[in-house]
Amino acid sequence: MFLDPKAVHTTAAPAAIGPYSQAMTSAGLAFVSGQLGIDPASGIIPEDFATQTRQALANLKTIIEAAGSGLDRVVSVDVFLLDMGNFGAFNEIYTEFFKDHRPARVVIAVSALPHEAQVEIRCVAALKA
Repeated sequence: MFLDPKAVHTTAAPAAIGPYSQAMTSAGLAFVSGQLGIDPASGIIPEDFATQTRQALANLKTIIEAAGSGLDRVVSVDVFLLDMGNFGAFNEIYTEFFKDHRPARVVIAVSALPHEAQVEIRCVAALKA
């Protein structure tokens, strides 16, 4: 079943930094664009990895909720790390957000991210009925 796609936008998360939406919903799913650790109030990306990661996950959560879903309905997560040496630290922070719920996930090392970020995270979540 195909449903018309709808853009999701919330001012509680950073605005898209390019020609794309924070998320799109269609066919009962929310497709959340990659989130950096940008503080939505200041527009600044903190320098340290842990703060960036927590903020990126908080931004993801905010957008998922604006789409009408929640972290407990996330089915897939894609993570892009500038330094795979941060994999362990990432996992520790990730479990603060995804406690007992374990979506499918991939972690990929990349050579660069926008705005010199150290982490970017995107996901797909099932919408609530």
